[in-house]
Amino acid sequence: MEEKLSELKRRLAEINDLNAASLVLSWDQSTNMPPGGELARARQLSTLRRLAHQRSSDPQLGQLLDALQPYANGLPDDADDACLIQVARRDYERAICIPADFVARLSQHRAESYSAWAAARPENDFATVQPFLEKTLHLSRQLANFSPGYQHVADPLIDRSDEGMTVAVLRPLFAELHQQLVPLAQAIAGAAPIDDALLHQHYPADAQWGFGLEVARRLGYDFQRGREDQSPHPYTTRFSIGDVRITTRIDEHDLGEALFGTIHEVGHALYEQGIAPRLEATPLAQGTSSGVHESQSRLWENIVGRSWGFWQFFYPHLQAAFPRQLGAVSLDAFYRAINKVQPGLIRTSADEVTYNLHVIIRFEMELELLEGHLAVRDLPEAWRARYQADLGITPPDDRSGVMQDVHWFSGVIGGAFQGYSLGNILSVQFYEAAVRAQPQIPAEVERGDFGTLLGWLQENIYRHGRKFTAAQLVERVVGGPMRIEPYMRYLRAKFGELYAIQ
Repeated sequence: MEEKLSELKRRLAEINDLNAASLVLSWDQSTNMPPGGELARARQLSTLRRLAHQRSSDPQLGQLLDALQPYANGLPDDADDACLIQVARRDYERAICIPADFVARLSQHRAESYSAWAAARPENDFATVQPFLEKTLHLSRQLANFSPGYQHVADPLIDRSDEGMTVAVLRPLFAELHQQLVPLAQAIAGAAPIDDALLHQHYPADAQWGFGLEVARRLGYDFQRGREDQSPHPYTTRFSIGDVRITTRIDEHDLGEALFGTIHEVGHALYEQGIAPRLEATPLAQGTSSGVHESQSRLWENIVGRSWGFWQFFYPHLQAAFPRQLGAVSLDAFYRAINKVQPGLIRTSADEVTYNLHVIIRFEMELELLEGHLAVRDLPEAWRARYQADLGITPPDDRSGVMQDVHWFSGVIGGAFQGYSLGNILSVQFYEAAVRAQPQIPAEVERGDFGTLLGWLQENIYRHGRKFTAAQLVERVVGGPMRIEPYMRYLRAKFGELYAIQ
């Protein structure tokens, strides 16, 4: 049995290495690659992903898993080997449903679509990306149809990033979230507004970059096992536990863009860097779901990074970096500015109260596209209408509208966005569990000490990687299922105080 287990791990490591190589090429495409490399890069990514898929769906892998199942059945449910065999089985059964040539075609299209989007977005040129998006929609439906028996065409696509979640679960969850958020947003809209003009002075890019690196290091991001670069859309990528990279983008007239984008991506990276080294090169060495991953980026970005205590420590450092812009600005004025609630056009820079409305709009549009109720050619107008209805604002162009997010232009349509709202909900439950276990955490944050919080998250969430499903992990960590109530309680308390509303 030991020999079979070693063979399984060898095969899984090969798949991991091929996937990691394709991620390296994708990272290079978004950060360093010259435009002349676009066609070759699409082909290279297609080749690597096809090879990885062929190994992932190899019948000999299935035979190994069958032979190892009795061994797994005799282990405790949380044993590494038992979890490895279980997760590898799930991945294998998903892979054998999808032809390798389809994986290659989808991969090549994704790379070509990303390049088209990266060039067209600054030019506000939706017409150029429309045919790419139409093909993405067609391929997304094909991908879903490789998993027969679904209730909704989006279910298999959602399951790829948030296992166990379905449209039947998410629609009522998001309806309840929408129902509770809108009155809070309306109450805030009726209160005295907060002035955030101080965030929109000229902040030189080099100084922003340097301060962001300082914050990342202080939070615990290990630059011996990571690096930060710039890209059109911020993201985190992981090549191994020892190589987890982040990107951000800088706006010299919006201090919050790079600052909170960096903290957000650091949250993702801390998760990946915190996975137990013994899980390296296996399917367990990654975050368990999109929602749990986003819970960490949102926990660090918002619950920690936009807290009063965080800035009691960091604000003097920020003033030192930008003395002309912030030297005469009080901590109270700065804290209020970074937590201003105002409907905006851009999801990644949205405030905590309206952020989920951006997600819900995208989630519903994905469903309408997949259902055939919305055509890609009508997407820009539908986007403008939905933003006007839900947020009271209308994008002046497609660059700040339907083209702002990279997801549909570098992936598939379906399952791209629900994790952000699931992460917001879970972030509060996880943070409250950490503080119950370690009540000194808020006081330590005020001193710029994040070690206890990071250590608790590493012990309870990060080290497990993908050993447990999201539902299992939440149950283990908080002692119950995901619930909206703690999240809404947090929002009402924080913004009730900021805006003097009940």
